Order: sequence, then C-alpha cells, then structure tokens
Amino acid sequence: MTASTVSSTLRPFGPAGHPVSIIGQGTWYIDHGDRKAAIESLQRGLDLGISHIDTAEMYGDAELVVAEAIAGRRDDCFLVSKVLPSNASRRGTVTACERSLARLKTDRLDCYLLHWRGNHPLEDTVAALEHLVAAGKIRSWGVSNFDVEDLDELLAVAGPGRIACNQVLYHLNERAIEHGVMPWCERHGVAVVAYSPFGHNDFPHARSAGGKALAAVAVRHQATARQVALAFLARRPAVFPIPKAASAAHAADNAGALRLVLSADDIAALDAAFPRGPAPRHLPML
Repeated sequence: MTASTVSSTLRPFGPAGHPVSIIGQGTWYIDHGDRKAAIESLQRGLDLGISHIDTAEMYGDAELVVAEAIAGRRDDCFLVSKVLPSNASRRGTVTACERSLARLKTDRLDCYLLHWRGNHPLEDTVAALEHLVAAGKIRSWGVSNFDVEDLDELLAVAGPGRIACNQVLYHLNERAIEHGVMPWCERHGVAVVAYSPFGHNDFPHARSAGGKALAAVAVRHQATARQVALAFLARRPAVFPIPKAASAAHAADNAGALRLVLSADDIAALDAAFPRGPAPRHLPML
C-alpha cells in the first residue's frame, strides 16, 4: 500500500493534529479468544491502513497481544493505552505508563488516557501526564468517559491545546454524546474516539427497521452494514471509531469503511432510523 493511498484514510487527531487513521482497532476482550487469530487480525488491520490501535492496562493480556502484533512495525501504528483511575496519582500514573510500555515492548505511546474519572485530583494526573510527555514516553494524552462537566474541569486544569481526545461510548443505538460531549470536543479541537461502535452485542438485526435502513445504504455503496455503521459515526471530522476485530477477515471488513463516504441522503435515512433521543442525565459508558 503506497503512502498516498494510506494518507487518504487519515485525519488530524486532537489539537496537535497528528495524522491518525479514521478507523482504529479496539482490543477489549481480544485476549479472551484465539491468540493467533487476534494477532493476525491486528496485523491485517495495519496492512490495510488501520494504524490506530487502542488498548489499556485494564484489558488483561491485551497489551501483550498487541506487543506481538506490532513487533518489528512499531512505527506503522498510532499506539494508545490507558491508566486505571485507581492508579492515576502523580506517581502511580508514571508507574502505570512504564508498566504498559514494558508490556507493549515499546519506548513510547502516541497517546495515553485516563480511563475514567476517579478519586485522584485531576491536577496530579495531569502533572504526571505532562511529565511523561516531557520525558518522551508519551506524545500526547487524553481521557475516556468524561462528560461535559468533567471536561470543563479538566480544561481549567490543563489549559487549551493539551487534551488530545475523549474516548466515549458511541454507536447507532447510543448517540447521547451528540448532545453535549461531541459539540464540546469539536469546539476545543479534541478528538472523539468512539468505543464499541457496533454496540455491545446488540448490532441492529438485519430484519429490524434499523437493519433494513443499513442494508439499503450498504447496497447503494456496495458495502456491508457494519462498514456503513462506521462511516455514519465517522461522518463528523472529530470522530474516530475503534471497532474490535476477532479475525483477519473482520479487520478487512472494518478497513473497508476507511474510504466510505455517505451522502446527505444516506445520513438522513440513518438519522431517522436511529434517532439520537433526548439528552441523557449521565454520560452512558460500559
């Protein structure tokens, strides 16, 4: 795959504008199945331009699986991991990052996230993250599962231009972030990373009204329903869906969404089939 081909599948990620693949690869539960198939899946994704690989210390042995998958090709990927809130003290964040680096067999992360809001003061966590940036152990940092109020507080602590991303639950049947979180991130140049973009074992059934709407759009584009779902989520430039794939074939299917651009009519049809609903009282998360 040529550089010019790959570049058409990238978009700027966060305030620093690092070029990152529009579609990424999630790794939650990737260590629970066939390890060889999981490694082949991640490698196939990389081959097809899905360079964004997301993992976390919470994901069991996922970091070890990722390490095997990216061995000898670290420079081909945008690598992300996360610190647990219980470890996110000033010293604990640094220790957790160093532990993840060792498990991933790399000397740096492209982005490092606070997995969700915990009890440690944000001032301490941010100080640790900035220390890791200065030390060259991470290139940028962000958060996950932060609602608008949390983001406001974080911005006050970190200042503008420091928060790379907010990773949040986002799929066709869960569009709550479109009310407040997504507009906030777009205003402040923060990337929105969509986890569980196919839902958590509840992707629209082919015979449901939503499934039929997906199928109709898919036929028009000679695509699959899952490719259409990813393209719908990624219709706004700030959004980077990170589906997990359990096989190389599944990874290839996800990669097919990289260049899929939906028309205004397609988006309107899917918007009607999957209404975003009312604003939530609390940010949904898994």
